[in-house]
Amino acid sequence: MKRACFSGWLLLLVGFAAGLASCTQATSPESDPKKSNGNQSIHVVTTTGMLADAVRNIAGSAATVEALMGPGVDPHGYTVSQGDVTKLREADLIVYNGIHLEGKMVDVLENLSKSKPVLALGEGLDPSKLRLVGTGTSTHDPHVWFDVPLWSSGVRALALQMGEKFPQHRNLFTQNAEVYLAQLSQLDLELRTIYDAIPPENRILVTSHDAFEYFGAAYGFEVMGLQGVSTVAEFGLRDMTNMVNLLTERKIPAVFVESSVPPRSIQSVVEGCRQKGHPLVIGGELYSDAMGPEGTPDGTYAGMLLHNARLISKALGGETKFEQP
Repeated sequence: MKRACFSGWLLLLVGFAAGLASCTQATSPESDPKKSNGNQSIHVVTTTGMLADAVRNIAGSAATVEALMGPGVDPHGYTVSQGDVTKLREADLIVYNGIHLEGKMVDVLENLSKSKPVLALGEGLDPSKLRLVGTGTSTHDPHVWFDVPLWSSGVRALALQMGEKFPQHRNLFTQNAEVYLAQLSQLDLELRTIYDAIPPENRILVTSHDAFEYFGAAYGFEVMGLQGVSTVAEFGLRDMTNMVNLLTERKIPAVFVESSVPPRSIQSVVEGCRQKGHPLVIGGELYSDAMGPEGTPDGTYAGMLLHNARLISKALGGETKFEQP
């Protein structure tokens, strides 16, 4: 009787151990398909919406992507919150613009790069294609996304870097990037069609801060901003007066405010021109350092640039041969 009882307990124990092992095996990171190296969704955190759009198109279903800076957020003066730090620490990959755009985040990003992949799109660009800020300086303008071919070269380099960091997804990243780059090439052609319809004498873009130099060089515009490349730069009464005089003398029909910069400086310029008898108007709100609301056409890179093109064309006398959104 004792021997039979003992045998029963032994069988029960063996069965329990086998079940435990089976349960452990089923839920372990190595055996769970959702947690395996080949199938795990990569968590990517980017600084700006433009970068989030690029990464989503490159990674496709292999990643979940979120941007720290949403609509209307100015990256030049952005300060990282504790919540942002938590998101960055939990990310599998961090992507930022670089070229001093996220000036107040540099220390945080450099520290995080010691423990996880941190990629800067700007580092994948040909330095000879970057524009210097002013004369006699070595500082580059970070607003590279306004030149679509230049941005495309950064996207291609970013896809290669992502493939190196996550080789299990390299082929997917390469294929997705080629599709996205073809779309960007079409976008560039569409933008050129819209801008070429604007009379050459009207191709002068005046905005709150000097974010459109790459745009001007790529699409044949003279650009002017009250503030410098960074919105933290100061402007004074002399800058305002010079701008008013120039716009009045050249009879520029419209200026533009920006979604990520307070409009008061441009509003003051408009008032100054009107006092001089020049009926200057605000042609609309452009997206400069941030895209539109997520889930809308303007919340994508292509939609952001097409929104700007339509506003600029309408305000500066272009032929409206494009379809309205």
